[in-house]
Amino acid sequence: MKIRTLLSTICVALCIIACDETTGTLGYGLTSKSDSLAISSETYYITTRSIAADSVFARNTLSYLGTILDPETGEYISANFMTQFHTLEDYQFPKLDSIVSRDENGMVQADSCEIRLFFNKFYGDSLTAMKCTVTELDRPMKENEVYYSNFDPKAEGFLRKDGLKVSKTYTLTDMNVPIGTRDGSDYTKNIRITLNEPYTDKNGVTYNNYGTYIMRKYYEDPTLFKNSIRLANIIPGMYVESTGGVGSMAYVMLPQLNLYFEYHGKSDTTSYVGTTSFSGTQEVLQKTNFVNEKEKIQELVDKDDCTYLKTPAGIFTEVTIPVDEVCYGHDNDTINTAQFILQRINNDVQSEYNYDIPSTVLLLPKDSLYSFFENKSIPNYKTSYLATYSSTNNTYIFNNIGSMIKAMQQAKLNGETSEDWNKAVVIPVTTSTNSSSAIVKTVHNMALTSTRLVGGPNNPHDPIKLYVIYSKYK
Repeated sequence: MKIRTLLSTICVALCIIACDETTGTLGYGLTSKSDSLAISSETYYITTRSIAADSVFARNTLSYLGTILDPETGEYISANFMTQFHTLEDYQFPKLDSIVSRDENGMVQADSCEIRLFFNKFYGDSLTAMKCTVTELDRPMKENEVYYSNFDPKAEGFLRKDGLKVSKTYTLTDMNVPIGTRDGSDYTKNIRITLNEPYTDKNGVTYNNYGTYIMRKYYEDPTLFKNSIRLANIIPGMYVESTGGVGSMAYVMLPQLNLYFEYHGKSDTTSYVGTTSFSGTQEVLQKTNFVNEKEKIQELVDKDDCTYLKTPAGIFTEVTIPVDEVCYGHDNDTINTAQFILQRINNDVQSEYNYDIPSTVLLLPKDSLYSFFENKSIPNYKTSYLATYSSTNNTYIFNNIGSMIKAMQQAKLNGETSEDWNKAVVIPVTTSTNSSSAIVKTVHNMALTSTRLVGGPNNPHDPIKLYVIYSKYK
């Protein structure tokens, strides 16, 4: 064996032996006698309860559409969404004289127009007959406006009266598409809604379809298509509402507005089919609103022998941290580790359509419940922490909330506290990362997820323990 490999093996063995020692002697092995650390540990108890989420900040890259029956509560949950559309900077249609598609008066027109709602995931039965209605917005959503999941665009006057309104009956498995195409690797499931009926704009001008309206607005003034902000003056957006059927919900990753026309090339008179697409992407606003039965949610919240995590806009778990106990008598100590574990309780409702388990949860102080998301913050592991579900142990582990405990204690000493000063909230979230795997976005999980956790005011299981390790120089 090479000497370097042998030394490495010995070092690993020594580390294993050292790790097997009690924490009381750990400091002596790492420091000299003159500056050695005194290590101590304590165990405290955490209490939890369920709290109704009511509504959550709703700006996600996914939108949701459909109506389902929750197998856990028996409540109906409907999802509808508003979306605006994005255009590339300085987008250009083909030159006017190259357009072949024209009406009897020689005016350019679109041969057809449609909206496609592309989705890669769904909940429920893909063969259930559903119905949705697309309504034109009267005005675009505002970038600086805070929209929550209970925002009602109808009540707020966002829908244009006498504007575009089209209904579509669909199934998530589109039986009009050949099975060979549906099974192809390049096929993405979608709901197709045609917009080929006559359309009248706000000035009272009528066009043969919505696509023709868009094309003529472009040739009147191409600068209106210079960017997405200007495009919103022509296409304010659409509201897509679930208006019939129960049994499925689509996770829409890309709403797309397409218009088709015929044009000829630069050097010949051969005709080609042209397509222009405007997509609902993360560059523009998308907002899902959910409609559910508050009474059913409250029944789960009132249960005192467990707590819940339930989305969308359902239930969070509130955690009361024993800050005073953790800090009492430890004024000169450093909190090295403060760990607690939330144990999941397996679902006792048997259904082929049980919700998924939340895969990622966020812990943050209760007084930051709204500002964290409104400010587009990301976890800093000082006052906000992520934990992922472990299917092996059926748990969520928060490894070290020491910084949060110290921040709560300091806030109390400064007199800045409310009645929730020592409370935190566990919230299901989804995250986005960049090419370096760094988290760049954290938003509420708006999918259908649910789980029960050990805890509650009358917890019948072992108490939730907070394990704290302290250190101080002798």
